[in-house]
Amino acid sequence: MNRPSPELMWLAAVCAFTGILWVPYIINRMREHGVWPALRNPNHDARPKAAWANRLMWAHVNAVENLVIFAPLAIAVHVAGVGSAATATACAVFFFARVAHAVIYTAGVPVARTLAFFAGFVAQAVLVVALVT
Repeated sequence: MNRPSPELMWLAAVCAFTGILWVPYIINRMREHGVWPALRNPNHDARPKAAWANRLMWAHVNAVENLVIFAPLAIAVHVAGVGSAATATACAVFFFARVAHAVIYTAGVPVARTLAFFAGFVAQAVLVVALVT
């Protein structure tokens, strides 16, 4: 059985992490509004009362936006067969940068949040360079 490339393994990890980011802020919404109101169709103008939950909600939105960029790059590196130690490391860096971004954003630490975001951006740039050179 062939093992997926490191790029695809890290992509799966990023997808899994992005896929669970909503859980804490939905639990918070259930605590704030009750289970049934939280499970109904959401009012998109209603923001969580807890500042951390609001920040986590925006961190999740940002994670989804960045997944749209990262996923095709990681897949393209795999399909094109240009994976290397640098691209595998870049994918790992992207994963940990996204985790750090979510944690730091939720905690409300602005400068560190931007640095974590930038680390993810650089990781994506490494994948682009691998594809175009």
